[in-house]
Amino acid sequence: MPTLSIKKKISGISAVPKNKEKKVTKEKEVEKKNSQDESSSSSQEIEKKVAQEAVPSKKVVQEKTIISEPVKATPIPQKHIENQKKLSTFGLSKDRDQFIENLSMLVLSGMSIVGAISSIVKETKTPGMKLILERMVSEIEAGSPVWKSFDRTGFFKGYTISLLRLGEESGNFAENLKVVALEEEKDREFKGKVKSALMYPIFVLTLTAVVGIGISWFILPKLAKIFTDLKLALPLITKVLLAFGIFLSKHGLVAVPIALVVIGTIAYIVFGYKKTKFIGEAIIFSIPGIKTLLMEVEVARFGYLLGTLLDAGLPVTKAIDSLAGASEVIRYKTFYLALRESIDMGNSFQKSFAAYKGIDNLIPPPIQQLIISGEKSGNLNKTLVKVGQMLEAKSDTTTKNLTIIMEPILLVIVWAGVVTVAFAVILPIYSLVGGLNNI
Repeated sequence: MPTLSIKKKISGISAVPKNKEKKVTKEKEVEKKNSQDESSSSSQEIEKKVAQEAVPSKKVVQEKTIISEPVKATPIPQKHIENQKKLSTFGLSKDRDQFIENLSMLVLSGMSIVGAISSIVKETKTPGMKLILERMVSEIEAGSPVWKSFDRTGFFKGYTISLLRLGEESGNFAENLKVVALEEEKDREFKGKVKSALMYPIFVLTLTAVVGIGISWFILPKLAKIFTDLKLALPLITKVLLAFGIFLSKHGLVAVPIALVVIGTIAYIVFGYKKTKFIGEAIIFSIPGIKTLLMEVEVARFGYLLGTLLDAGLPVTKAIDSLAGASEVIRYKTFYLALRESIDMGNSFQKSFAAYKGIDNLIPPPIQQLIISGEKSGNLNKTLVKVGQMLEAKSDTTTKNLTIIMEPILLVIVWAGVVTVAFAVILPIYSLVGGLNNI
C-alpha cells in the first residue's frame, strides 16, 4: 500500500509540470508571433518614413539643378539651327572686316570666343550685323562648332571658313584667326588698288557728262532761239546739239531719270550679274593698263592665299577650292577649279599649267616657273608667298603708272567734248559775222 501511494504521488507530481510546459510553449509561440507582427509593422513604418523622406530630397535636388542651370546652356536641336532663315548681309562688308580684326585681337588676348563676340555685339551699331553676331553666339553656346556658326551666316569667304575649321580642329584657332585677319587686310588692299585705278577715270568722265548735260539743258535752248530768230544756216553738228538741248528742255525731267535707270541696269547686267558678268570682264581686260593691274592683283592674291592655306596645313585641293570661292573674277575662278581637278587626278602643277589653254594670259610664264620649281623643291608654300609679295610690289608700281598714263588720255577726251560744243556754237556765229562783213 505505501508503495502504491508513493507511485501515485510521484506520477501526480510529474504530470503537473508537463501541463505547465505545454502552456508555457503556447504562450511563447504567441509572443513570438506578436513580436514578429510588431517588428514587421515597425519595419513597414520605417520604410514608409524613409520613402517619404527620400521623395522630397529628390525634389530638392531637382530644384537645385534647375535653379543652378543657366538658361543659355539649354541645348538647341541641330535641325532647328540648320533650318533658321539666313539673315541679310547686304552692305555689311566693312562691318565684317572690322569684326574679324577685333575678334582676332580679343581672342589672342586670352578671351573666350563667346565672350569676344558678345563684347563686339555690345559695340556694334549696325542692326543687321548685331543680329548675325547674336545668332552666332547662341549657336556656339548651344554646342555648334565655331566654324559652322561662321559658315551658316553665308557672310564669310571660303578661305576664312577653311582656316577657322582647321584651327579649331588642330587647337590653333587663335593663330589661324590672326592669319584670317591678315588675309582680309591684304584682300582690302588689292581691291583698293583696283578701285583707285578705276575710280579716277570714272569720276572724270562722269563729271564731264554732267557738265555737258547741264550745258545742253540750260544754255543750248537759249542759243537755239537766237539762231532761229536770225534765220541762220546751221551746220549739222549744231543742229544735232540744239535738237538735243530742246529735247532736254521739254522732257528732261522724265528723260534724264529714265536714262540713268537704263544706264544703271545695263551696267549691272554687264558687270554685276553672275550669268553675264563675263562680258564686263572681257571689256575691262581689253584695256591695256587695267588688264596688267588686274592680272598682277589676282596672281598676288593667288600666291598669298594659297601659300597661307598650305602653310596652315590645309590639303592642296581644299586650299584651291577655298581660293576659287574667294575669287570674284570668272576667268580665274574657272582656272582654279580646273587646277583643283587636275591635281586631284594626281597631276603636278607643271602638267596642270601645261594642260590649261590660255594660262600665259592668267599667270605670267616666269611666275609659272617659280611655282613649278617650288613644287619640285618641296617649298611650294614659301614660294607662293614670295610670289604674292613680288606681285604686290609690282601692282603698287602699276597703279601709280596707270594714273599717270590715264591723265593725258582723260584730258584728250574732255578736250574733244569741249571742242565739239565750241564748234557747234562758234560756227553759226562765224557765218553770221561773215555775212555782216559781206553786207
